[in-house]
Amino acid sequence: MKSMYGHIRDAWKVPENSYVKELMWQRLQAWRRESAVTRIARPTRLDRARSLGYKAKSGIVMARVRTWRGGRRISRPRGGRRTKHMGTKSIAPRKSAQRIAEERAARKFPNLEVLNSYWVGQDGKSRWYEVILVDPVHPSILNDRNLSWISISRGRAFRGLTGAGKKGRGLNKRGRGTEKVRPSINAHERRGK
Repeated sequence: MKSMYGHIRDAWKVPENSYVKELMWQRLQAWRRESAVTRIARPTRLDRARSLGYKAKSGIVMARVRTWRGGRRISRPRGGRRTKHMGTKSIAPRKSAQRIAEERAARKFPNLEVLNSYWVGQDGKSRWYEVILVDPVHPSILNDRNLSWISISRGRAFRGLTGAGKKGRGLNKRGRGTEKVRPSINAHERRGK
């Protein structure tokens, strides 16, 4: 017997084959008219929000953030350059769109800390992420044994300490050849001596 969260998770795995497709079509029309960072009352994907630490209690705020989609092309330079160095295509940002969305939410709400974020939709031009923000000095957060640790953390989104930040820094990859491993290979060797 599958739980409610299991049914929601299955529907969001392949949105175009479930009821989510129709809902998303309606929602994106409204989201395009909203500002880039919008506070929302409750999460769109309850299963994902709960798995990332969301609780329906005071001290926790949800925000929907719109970011760009696609490559970062620039206008073609007038002066002479090699084709390779013109920079008209294949210019990728060093951070993912999700990390940038988290940073924008953190700037919009400077008294809150970013807990985590997840994808909720995209169209041809934009992507939308929902960011879970926590008030680190709220009594209900300070008394919560699962969330009280965030009261001593500052600037998580800017230091790459969220899930998307760690993924972008290569800290989720464990022992896959020459890729980044946590802790670093050099630190591990020094520790053994």
